[in-house]
Amino acid sequence: MKELSKEALAVIKKMQQNELNESIIYKKIAKFAKGEENKKTLERLASEEHAHYEIWKGYTGIEMKPQKGKILKYVLIARLLGFTFAVKLMERGEEVAQSKYQLVAEEVPESIHIREQEAEHEKALLDMLDEEKLHYVGSMVLGLSDALVELAGSLAGFTFAMQDTKLVALSGLIVGISATFSMASSEFLSAKSEGRKDAFKSCTYTGIAYLLTVVALILPYVLLSNPLIALAIMIGVIVLIIAGFTYYTSVAQDLKFGARFLEMAGISIGVAVISFGVGILAKHLLGVDI
Repeated sequence: MKELSKEALAVIKKMQQNELNESIIYKKIAKFAKGEENKKTLERLASEEHAHYEIWKGYTGIEMKPQKGKILKYVLIARLLGFTFAVKLMERGEEVAQSKYQLVAEEVPESIHIREQEAEHEKALLDMLDEEKLHYVGSMVLGLSDALVELAGSLAGFTFAMQDTKLVALSGLIVGISATFSMASSEFLSAKSEGRKDAFKSCTYTGIAYLLTVVALILPYVLLSNPLIALAIMIGVIVLIIAGFTYYTSVAQDLKFGARFLEMAGISIGVAVISFGVGILAKHLLGVDI
């Protein structure tokens, strides 16, 4: 076995540990992933990761133990957020810095070929994963973005016009539930007119995304008595929802995070600010005092 520097050996040990963890994670996820092709793809990924582990073990001479905490973390993420998101997030998180990998390449030239082959295989296999919920990301984005824009605007307008958190929450709930059914039915009719057989499933994803957003935005008004503080927290919730969902889609669908986040956040918060101004104006012009 070729003698390696301490620095290169440390990087190889890290890669070896990652390969072992990933092989077990893929194997565990394959057991509950839906679809035979997905199961086969995940099992193949597990097999290839274990083969890579054996290659690096040839250099370190160490038999490593799985990191149970990390394995449990990604298995739970796969169950909660889907296996596509989990495995792509894992691959992002386990990348070795280019500067460190260059050190290994200088001492182990064949590692360049191993890395290139691994990257090509993993990308090809990850692209083969076909998870149902990712087919309906467009429907979820529609429900989410529409709820954020419409309800955020309504709640901001109600906040100043009514200045009572319970009234704002009640009004928002009525508007939100009505809009949920309206949005879901519109998605159903749109999908039907396109001849799609998944019209009901598509409208269900849209409706659920809309309703969950409604609950999240109204909650500050239910829990707090100060309408301005509730409004400020609602805007914070909007930013968190957009950041979370944008991050999810950027990982699962290999999209860029920054531009999508700024666009959605800018539109939603912009509408809320305008609607707040409309509420102030309407109250003064109509002379309504609730």
